[in-house]
Amino acid sequence: MPLFKSKAEAEKTKLDQSIPHVIHEDVSVDRVSLNEDDAELAKRMGHRSEFAREFRSFSTISYAFAIMGLVSSIATTFNTPFVYGGPATTVWAWLMGSCFNLALGTAIAELVSSYPSSGGLYSASGLLVPMRYRAPVAWVTGWLNFTGQIAGIAGSEYGLAQMIFGWVYVVTDGRFVATNRETVGLYFGLLFVHGAINSLGTRILAKLTSGYVIVNLGITFVIIITVLACTPLHEMHNGSYTFGTIDNQTGYSGMGGSALSFFMGLQSVQFVMTDYDATAHISEEVHRAAIAAPVAIMIAVSGTGIIGWLLNIVLVIVSGDVAQSEPGNWPGGLAMAEIIYQRIGKVGFLVIWPFVCSVAFFVVTTALQANARSFYAFSRDKGLPDRGFFARINKVTGTTVNAVWLVIAPCILLGCLGLASYSALSAIFALAALGMDFSYLIPIACRQIFQDHPDVLYKPGPFSLGRGWFARVVNGIAIVWTIFECTILSIPLSLPITAPTFNYSWVIMMGVLVLSIIWYLLYAHKHYKGPRSTLTPELLNKLGVVTSEECTEAENANFPAPGQHPGRQDLDERPTDS
Repeated sequence: MPLFKSKAEAEKTKLDQSIPHVIHEDVSVDRVSLNEDDAELAKRMGHRSEFAREFRSFSTISYAFAIMGLVSSIATTFNTPFVYGGPATTVWAWLMGSCFNLALGTAIAELVSSYPSSGGLYSASGLLVPMRYRAPVAWVTGWLNFTGQIAGIAGSEYGLAQMIFGWVYVVTDGRFVATNRETVGLYFGLLFVHGAINSLGTRILAKLTSGYVIVNLGITFVIIITVLACTPLHEMHNGSYTFGTIDNQTGYSGMGGSALSFFMGLQSVQFVMTDYDATAHISEEVHRAAIAAPVAIMIAVSGTGIIGWLLNIVLVIVSGDVAQSEPGNWPGGLAMAEIIYQRIGKVGFLVIWPFVCSVAFFVVTTALQANARSFYAFSRDKGLPDRGFFARINKVTGTTVNAVWLVIAPCILLGCLGLASYSALSAIFALAALGMDFSYLIPIACRQIFQDHPDVLYKPGPFSLGRGWFARVVNGIAIVWTIFECTILSIPLSLPITAPTFNYSWVIMMGVLVLSIIWYLLYAHKHYKGPRSTLTPELLNKLGVVTSEECTEAENANFPAPGQHPGRQDLDERPTDS
């Protein structure tokens, strides 16, 4: 059970003294001193960060924007609302999703502020439930989140491959049309490039990240301005068409079919605006993470929602007859690429499109970094049968190189869906939202249900919604919205339902969930106890996190002292001998 003393007493502890630093069981002890960020991490999570904190406020915000992608992620998912639901679906589904996702992002930001760990909401979920449920809840949350993150990387990487071949299509005046196999081959190559980049040091990654937001937002506004400037007024669609026309191309009939085609349009906004907790996964590399990470999430979610809505409106207004043309003739099979090409011409497209591709490249770089940190945290908690192999920090780069290449493997398998059809590929986009959003649902719901439980006694971080009606409303909206949109994303895009058009997202997610539960029941429960401390009980005692008596209690229970859990006010007055 988490054991610790009050915040006031902890602040009195001299944390700047030299202390033994236990990195992992198979790593030798070093002598270091704790800075303010690491002291907070040790106090709240029982961890000592093994990373250099190279991410500052601007690079953290840039990272949060980069993970969503905006212009590149819209480019890869614009087909779904535009083709299957029409112009009004493209516009209003984005706005609807953005508004509700703001509530979801706010709820997540609060939890990230309370639990600024590489494990993100996976770690938070294990600390927001009573002790008896800690391991199974964290286990399920972790595998849902890992599945969603892997799908997000696969979807973004495949979209990048499509965009690159779209550029080649225009260069060759349509003479070269990439096959599915060629696209998958480029996808594999790009994965290895991103794996190599994420094997670099944290300082290099932080410097690269700082420029992402400038390119991302810059090229978005360049596209908005240029396509409007290059489109004659009489060729622009009017407000009635843009905001009022739903064109149901799903095959679902009747009023219900039209409504369903509209909600299908949520796939775009849900794929773009997900992986909210990615910033949490690098929080052990962020200065003042309990503040910087949630603020970055809020800025990125709000900015992506507003600017993305504007971009969607403009693309619909200048779309001309693209909706009636054959998708096979679009550059890379992407409607957004065809719209830009028609409006600014070949030369303009060849200049602008590489910048859109670069944004997609940034998305995968940041997403792979976040996912690698997730598996690092899971291995650190003994969730993998790897004897800590994927929790090792490379001595040269100071990053999780082993975990990076672990993530590449399942991404290769998912990419093979691209050999089937666009409908099969769209399942990857849906799977990304399904896996991650369901993993967010669990800790948000647990926060509401168990926040006053004696084993939890939730204590918020610097970014807080409070404990009144506002927090309940925001969390309630986030929970209901997540259940609704995940249900919609599990439905096939179109009728008739065949092998190529079937929505495999929920099948893959349920398969991973069932297999992970079986694995836990048969084997993993023997060694996996949920989020745990990487510091010895004696060291936690020296930090002022637990008392000597509590160290003995942890040792007698054969369970690692997990550090000071936020808000354990029932233990605040226990004597300490720090």
